[in-house]
Amino acid sequence: MKICIVGGSGFIGSRLSSHLSKENSSFSIIDKQQSRFFPDRTYIADIRNVGELEEKIKLSAPDILINLAAEHKDNVNPVSLYDEVNVEGARNLTSIATSLNIQKIIFTSSVAVYGFAPADTDEDGKFNPFNDYGRTKMEAEEVFTDWQKKDPDNRSLTIIRPTVVFGERNRGNVYNLLKQITSGFFMMIGNGQNTKSMAYVENVVAFIQHATTFGPGIHTYNYVDKPDLSMNQLVSLVKEVEGKQDKVKMQIPYWIGYLGGLFFDFVSKVTKKEFPISAIRVKKFTATTQFASERKLTTGFKPPVSLKEGLERTIKYEFIDPQPEGQVLFYSE
Repeated sequence: MKICIVGGSGFIGSRLSSHLSKENSSFSIIDKQQSRFFPDRTYIADIRNVGELEEKIKLSAPDILINLAAEHKDNVNPVSLYDEVNVEGARNLTSIATSLNIQKIIFTSSVAVYGFAPADTDEDGKFNPFNDYGRTKMEAEEVFTDWQKKDPDNRSLTIIRPTVVFGERNRGNVYNLLKQITSGFFMMIGNGQNTKSMAYVENVVAFIQHATTFGPGIHTYNYVDKPDLSMNQLVSLVKEVEGKQDKVKMQIPYWIGYLGGLFFDFVSKVTKKEFPISAIRVKKFTATTQFASERKLTTGFKPPVSLKEGLERTIKYEFIDPQPEGQVLFYSE
């Protein structure tokens, strides 16, 4: 069984490649950037260039395509990149899969397709994306679904919708939040009772590997590591790992935080500089983003690492016993 990881040079792809390498699995990576860990297995191609992409997929001759490639930040410019990479990229992959008779695709979508959804939204939840990232992930799901339905008895499509993914070496929103808490200058916006679903990268990778065994059909799963934590509980856990007093020194009402976010949006637009605070990030921070994820357990999957252990590993790696300069880092939302 040969696996081709499209977008495999990124955070999740690098972890997945590492696992496959340890198991002596046959895999290749296709990305617009060379993998820092597996350069000898990397083919350089842009998912937007169907000719270039097909040429490299032919060379790797896979049985399974895993699509991790995506435009995902909140401030992608131009906005058209979301459609070009997420939607047109999906069309390119399905066209190539049809041409090369590849019968199995695993696609990492996102819970962003649900938008600001009710707590415990499951895989049957209503799609209501609030940004271009969520919209284009939703449209990409439709592209892959149409591909599977054209040969339903033979084609296997797995759609995995992770919540925010964190882990060592990732410089996304969870890292920035943990960094603020460990700095001692963390400012809670709102009352801290809003709940957040999270996913540790090792578990997400393990589920992607598990999905390579699925047969024909459409298999759709949210990916969340339970139990969900409120912001107050997350702060308490971080302080426990640090061995420090559990106390938030600063707390401000939501409306003040949101106005501050709008101010930084204005400054960012004028100066063309990116700031860690924005209106959408304040809104995300204070929202409850809680999703159901029990369906994945019906497949026999068991997460190898608990959520608490994943957070402890990340906190210790990044802030208690920080690694030397020069390590490979991944920047995402």
